[in-house]
Amino acid sequence: MIKMETWIELKQRINEKKAKVGIIGMGYVGLPLAIKFSEAGFEVYGFDIDEKKIKYLSEGKSYIKHIDDLEIKKILNKFYPTSDFSNLSDVDCIIICVPTPLNKYREPDMTYVFSTAETIARYLRKGQLISLESTTYPGTTDEDLRKILETSGLKAGEDFYLAFSPEREDPGNKEFSISKIPKIIGGYTEKCLDVAVALYSHITIKTVPVSSTKVAEAAKLLENIYRAINIALVNELKMLFDKMGIDIWEVIEAAKTKPFGFQAFYPGPGLGGHCIPIDPFYLTWKAREYDFQTRFIELAGEINTSMPYYVVNKTIEALNANGKTIKGAKILILGLAYKKDVDDMRESPALKIITLLQEKGADIDYNDPHIPEIPPLRKYQLKMKSIALTKENLSSYDALIITTDHSVYEPDFILENAKFIIDTRNLIKNKNSKVVKA
Repeated sequence: MIKMETWIELKQRINEKKAKVGIIGMGYVGLPLAIKFSEAGFEVYGFDIDEKKIKYLSEGKSYIKHIDDLEIKKILNKFYPTSDFSNLSDVDCIIICVPTPLNKYREPDMTYVFSTAETIARYLRKGQLISLESTTYPGTTDEDLRKILETSGLKAGEDFYLAFSPEREDPGNKEFSISKIPKIIGGYTEKCLDVAVALYSHITIKTVPVSSTKVAEAAKLLENIYRAINIALVNELKMLFDKMGIDIWEVIEAAKTKPFGFQAFYPGPGLGGHCIPIDPFYLTWKAREYDFQTRFIELAGEINTSMPYYVVNKTIEALNANGKTIKGAKILILGLAYKKDVDDMRESPALKIITLLQEKGADIDYNDPHIPEIPPLRKYQLKMKSIALTKENLSSYDALIITTDHSVYEPDFILENAKFIIDTRNLIKNKNSKVVKA
């Protein structure tokens, strides 16, 4: 009897939903992925070093706003949250969803990915698929990750299978959930690709196989660089048009009536989230290896990272025009999340704005219905709690800065009760003497 090849056997187990899936990192990317695979009929292990997360999940509780407790409870018969990484040897497919931040020099911090790979290597066995979803520079998967995994004595493409499939999660977006977003997949070898496509085809509307892991890595970077550069463009135009007495928001609304050749991007107080503020610099860093300077990307980064400073300067100017100084001014920040209707604070420009204002001697409070308290963060230790958005509270501040346009924020209520408003999101559409756009 001819023995079935390992990759064919794994693919068959995947197609019959007998394969066990292990997902490392139960955050904004990993947890939704665990839910989808569980709902698709797979037995799923959710790995995380945070014992608090494991406890919440084991009790059927969610710690992410846009994921309901019921979604967790419904899958507990197939979903096993754990901090015991020795269970990695029991699963057939391992998906890595850990952070890839930048260090203080704006260089990739690959600590989480590489330490995760070292852990996997300790438990790696023949016939497993390893898929990286964390956004990174081209070459991470088939060069760096592969070398770490092969310290196990097993060989990629022969003994185990290696792939890169970039996350495309958009927290809080009900129109485009994981299952509705095409999944780009690159494999280290054709067999690696074939197995990874088989796995992801169970949870997505369409798989998009590409010729290599490097192409898949580069595609994800292109998506976010495209957005970062276009946002930088409208941010720069916002500052110019402000000097010219032109409302950038009205300009964009007019321009987007063109049915071709134009896509609307909107300005703001700076970039937030894990992707757009960070991912472009992964390519900038890697480009140096090829003696190439990514001037376009770096310029966009300079513009976008300068926006919190612009908002603060506009606030100082507005206070001065009203006979107030920034030192001792009472200012309310409206919205901490990096975008509307989520509880995601990663890289939120509001945090930088708060810090800058505090450094100038302002007395700062915030309101965000989705973030009742600011937890300890890698960059910030603010120790603040959200205040109630009442008439009395609104009227007690010298200025209010709208940094996130949550749906619950009622423009008329805010306009009626606030003394002065710096609006970075165009929440208040009509011109008013109490409102400065920034």
